[in-house]
Amino acid sequence: MIDIAIVDYGMGNLRSVHKALEHVAPSLSIAVTGDPDIVRKAKRVVVPGQGSMRNCIHELEDRGIREAVIEAASHKPYLGICLGLQMLFEESEEGNVKSLNILPGKVVHFPATAMTTPNGQKLKVPHMGWNQVYQTIKHPLWEGIAEDARFYFVHSYYVETPAGASIAAQSHYPFPFTCAIAQDNIFAVQFHPEKSQSAGLTLLSNFTKWTPNF
Repeated sequence: MIDIAIVDYGMGNLRSVHKALEHVAPSLSIAVTGDPDIVRKAKRVVVPGQGSMRNCIHELEDRGIREAVIEAASHKPYLGICLGLQMLFEESEEGNVKSLNILPGKVVHFPATAMTTPNGQKLKVPHMGWNQVYQTIKHPLWEGIAEDARFYFVHSYYVETPAGASIAAQSHYPFPFTCAIAQDNIFAVQFHPEKSQSAGLTLLSNFTKWTPNF
């Protein structure tokens, strides 16, 4: 049995995620796979990805892996990265597409206005580079990570979550936005832990040992 399945639906640099997980958990069997049966049988599932949400949903459906991802998110440790976070929600402005509808909320574009710092500096979209992540809850995946640690981001869209949603962290660009969520067996982040040096590796290591209670 595979310990960790990294879901391959043709989008994103999966090699860096694979290498980072192998680095923090060399004794585990880790597979990059687009086979829904392997995803279903794996003990843990990681869903990374970069690019367009419309293409993401199309590829999940076209490759027959959509339902396997939904099943994984329902009952086993699930780590979503970038699109792996955004696909969990109801819909996305990116192509006006329906997503997996596992969590309440929608994915929206950074606004054309109000993208300036308090001193008037204009901010670029996409949001790209290092930014602080402010933890809003205690969670096993935050263990050993400073409450305002810096992680690496690359995205033009972010998640709008309703009041009371399972927000695990926020970042600021220039306003606060949700950059991590946690609900039962799901933990998902907008940033890229595999590109975030020691803090990111710590988060990935914590995931390989996490046993959700739900």
